[in-house]
Amino acid sequence: MERIKDTLQSVFKELVAKKDSPGGNTPEDWLKKALTKRELEHIKFNYFRKGILGVKVDSSSWVYKFTLDKAKILAKLQKCSAEVKDIHFRIGEVT
Repeated sequence: MERIKDTLQSVFKELVAKKDSPGGNTPEDWLKKALTKRELEHIKFNYFRKGILGVKVDSSSWVYKFTLDKAKILAKLQKCSAEVKDIHFRIGEVT
């Protein structure tokens, strides 16, 4: 049987690790940490499946800008969550 002291120590270690981790809980939180306020006005979270983050962008010029900065954005997203493998930008309605 495990001692209560050992159990409590492991629980507290996990809580501290979660508190100190840079990632948020949702893909929307990850985007908020990875992009500027101005960039966030032009995008909308669409989906997150199999490590791919799908984002809707309001114009082709912004898709081009995000595509140029894709490596930098992806690196920031991976700091928030190691689950993120790629990001796809598509033109769509952003409301």
